[in-house]
Amino acid sequence: MNIIMGRTSCSVFLSLLILSSFVAEIHGSNNKQVQALNNLHKSKFRARSRSSSSSSSQDVTHRSEFEVEELHNYDDVIDSQEGLKEKDRILRLPGQPQVKFSQYGGYVTVDKSNGRAFYYYFVEAQNSKDTLPLLLWLNGGPGCSSLAYGAMQELGPFRVNSDGKTLYKNRYSWNYAANVLFLESPTGVGFSYSNTTSDYKTNGDKKTAADNYLFLVNWLERFPEYKNREFYISGESYAGHYVPQLAHTILYHNKRAKRTIINLKGILIGNAVINDDTDNKGMYDFLATHAIISDQTASDIEKFCDFSSSKTTSECDDASYEADKNIYYIDLYNIYAPDCKNNNLTAYPKKPSIVTDPCSESYVHAYMNREDVQEALHANVTKLVYDWELCSNVIGRWGDSSSTVLPLLHEFLNNNLRVWIFSGDIDGRVPVTSTKYSIKKMNLPIKTKWHAWFAYGEVGGYTEVYKGGLTLATVRGAGHQVPSYQPARALSLIMHFLNGTPLPDTKRYQ
Repeated sequence: MNIIMGRTSCSVFLSLLILSSFVAEIHGSNNKQVQALNNLHKSKFRARSRSSSSSSSQDVTHRSEFEVEELHNYDDVIDSQEGLKEKDRILRLPGQPQVKFSQYGGYVTVDKSNGRAFYYYFVEAQNSKDTLPLLLWLNGGPGCSSLAYGAMQELGPFRVNSDGKTLYKNRYSWNYAANVLFLESPTGVGFSYSNTTSDYKTNGDKKTAADNYLFLVNWLERFPEYKNREFYISGESYAGHYVPQLAHTILYHNKRAKRTIINLKGILIGNAVINDDTDNKGMYDFLATHAIISDQTASDIEKFCDFSSSKTTSECDDASYEADKNIYYIDLYNIYAPDCKNNNLTAYPKKPSIVTDPCSESYVHAYMNREDVQEALHANVTKLVYDWELCSNVIGRWGDSSSTVLPLLHEFLNNNLRVWIFSGDIDGRVPVTSTKYSIKKMNLPIKTKWHAWFAYGEVGGYTEVYKGGLTLATVRGAGHQVPSYQPARALSLIMHFLNGTPLPDTKRYQ
């Protein structure tokens, strides 16, 4: 790819893709999750460019976009799960330190006729598993593995050593706060598969939400002790679409059935794609306020670029191209992160760091492609000829992606769901600036003004609470994958979210 493309007749949307793709090329494997997000932006720009007319009513458009796929007979989508829970029990992963909690891994069929099945990895809580809530974690992309990122690099109980063979404990695993379920979704992500080739080419927001719902209702049949448990959905990046759309689907089916099928209590999303216009504008404003692009470049982008339109001008292209050049040598997804200098495996494990090693993706890739690991995980039952990848290389064009999910956030607040949005404050790709702009568009009255919150005796970040139940929280010193860069602060945040308690505003209360 040549950066001169940014100066041709591309829109701001495509220019954003070019900007981020170059950083990904420079920093290699560090940015696969966000590379997938950039690919989506490219396809969305093309779709917008092909459409010359706008809808007469934005609200009508959103209602259509979030329409839930009907399940005409609920019982028909529930398969027998007898005996499968114990079959999925993972006795021990290769190279795993001893633990006291139980873990499971396996497949749940979401489409019998097509042979479509999703892989999950589940870890029970370290303590009080019978009373703590159930938390689902989804990574973004689209097309990136929640096993690769969430479980093995962020909030799971283990992380992979530099030898690619052994694991060490994550002291700040979220299963100290909940029973945590990781799902590889949609079709073609990680170990999830279909026997029907066309399924890999027809993924999109609606299909993913429907499949994720079918996964959940069947998984709860397999683990019936969690059927009535408080349930929360969390995720990051493009899971800013996955999480709200799954929550919307759950609410819809609960209301249609006139009973609680899934006991959803709230959602938590981090550095999340939630509103295209403000996401894109906020990125450039963040770069300007962090001395990465010049004031003149920022002023030109503000003057010449319309982020709500697929049209562009040569002045906008020139300004965005100028911005592109200035982020060439940094990691946009953590603007202060070190590079991975050598991603080769080591003969013996390096001493683990509290935060994620910049080369950790290479360690996870090696570990997950070991035959003994896949056997222990009960994964890769199809014996695929290609390697397991952190982000899928078999998913086709993304079929549908709403320009905003803000209407869904309003819906959740109206249904008394807890809604928290957190943001690592040194992520430049979906920065806190974007998130603040997006929340401002919701026109929510402020309940508790912007203030510092504390964790372990120091500022963990800043927070603001809005009337209706929405909380915005920054996490100080964290990039795009918050639990990787600031695991202790992330654990404190999830504990307060699940407990329904405000983030501490004094050092004396943690």
